[in-house]
Amino acid sequence: MTNATDLPETFGELKASGFQVLPVKAEIRRNLISRIRAGETLFPGVTGYDDTVIPQLTNALLGNQDIIFLGERGQAKSRIVRSLTNLLDEWTPVLAGTEIPENPFQPISPDGRQIIAEHGDNAPIRWVHRDDRYAEKLATPDITIADLIGEVDPIKVAEGRYLSDEFTLHYGLVPRVNRGIFAINELPDLAERIQVGLLNLLEERDVQIRGHRVRLPLDVFVVATANPEDYTNRGRIITPLKDRYGAQIRTHYPLLVDQEIQIMEQEAAIAEMGDYHLDVPVFMKEIVAEITHHARRSPDINQRSGVSVRTSIALYEALVANAFRRALRTGESEVVPRISDLPFILPSFQGKVEFEAMEEGQEDRITERIVSSAVKAVFDRYFDVNDLESVAAAFGGELAIETSESSPAEDYVPKAEKLPGIDDVYPDPDRISPGRRAATIEFVLEGLHLHKLLNKHDHSGRSVYTG
Repeated sequence: MTNATDLPETFGELKASGFQVLPVKAEIRRNLISRIRAGETLFPGVTGYDDTVIPQLTNALLGNQDIIFLGERGQAKSRIVRSLTNLLDEWTPVLAGTEIPENPFQPISPDGRQIIAEHGDNAPIRWVHRDDRYAEKLATPDITIADLIGEVDPIKVAEGRYLSDEFTLHYGLVPRVNRGIFAINELPDLAERIQVGLLNLLEERDVQIRGHRVRLPLDVFVVATANPEDYTNRGRIITPLKDRYGAQIRTHYPLLVDQEIQIMEQEAAIAEMGDYHLDVPVFMKEIVAEITHHARRSPDINQRSGVSVRTSIALYEALVANAFRRALRTGESEVVPRISDLPFILPSFQGKVEFEAMEEGQEDRITERIVSSAVKAVFDRYFDVNDLESVAAAFGGELAIETSESSPAEDYVPKAEKLPGIDDVYPDPDRISPGRRAATIEFVLEGLHLHKLLNKHDHSGRSVYTG
């Protein structure tokens, strides 16, 4: 990381150094080209878009186009927008002493022009880090032109300046991110009159502020996000502003379960467990991801509002938390989530989705159906029920096996002994841990039940499997 104290401190020193100040879009384009040539990851932490969104975004940036991202909630729109700052130079020079960041070679405000006129090559320079060259605003109906563009400052008027004097202006958020990136989230919620003002500022470079006709040739890369339904169906975007964006990029949810798991593991806030060892079987991770994928296809879930990736993250956190709670109660050092933990993720699921059905109690039935479908889908990827005939046949007599989220893993050792052939489903029977054994047994029993080869009776947090 370059130290800003080692960089030129005056306009004259900046010119002598040969530093070239490019427009923001050109700066991003140059750095993007360098990354592509070097084979670097363009947008670290963004998963599942390598063949869809990323190529479209790269083309838009190479073409110096303004961008709007269309997508439901939880599709990494904001993350992508914020990651654009990584394509800016680490440090960029601006004039010191001005209210807005200004290119020393092309000052745009009266303050900036006055500083250059008075001090010339001795005009002071400050260096702005790329992290400080980004601003975003959530579009709400109460936003005003003053918030985004600016307003007459009554204090400056009281100090004796005339209303017609440009020095009386107090700049809004967009001018204050000059030489940077400005993002508007949920663009359709911006009032139409504000959209007009934004269009004038960014397209014609002329705006009216309390009768002032101010020319502000801002150097700002503007991106926006919106929900597709609001953007395309409700007509809440004025046509000239919609036409202003050169690229309309559609985001989406992870197409593959593996991508969902990768995001889930990357984003989940799993707290430190001290001496306890967390070991999550892959099939349990797949079940969590499948629950979300099944919800996205369910007619009982409101698909217009979407089923966010944050659903998978919340379910995974809840699953691990309940397994940890069991370890704390039983005194085991191993934290291994299993099928009997799934009922405890339901509050997280129901808090993340919107149900189409409004009948009392219907939400629980819909949730249970989605969870069962997800478990069965994952089970079928791992097993052929014909290979588990010996396990199912063991229940032909009076055998009954009870599972419970509160049972220690060691309680499953004698249960496994009653199931001939169960050892064949372990990847390495001699080295499998007690927690893994318990999780696998529950997974197999539940899968056989979902294939209607076993009966299951639930009572007070316990499940009993019989023939």
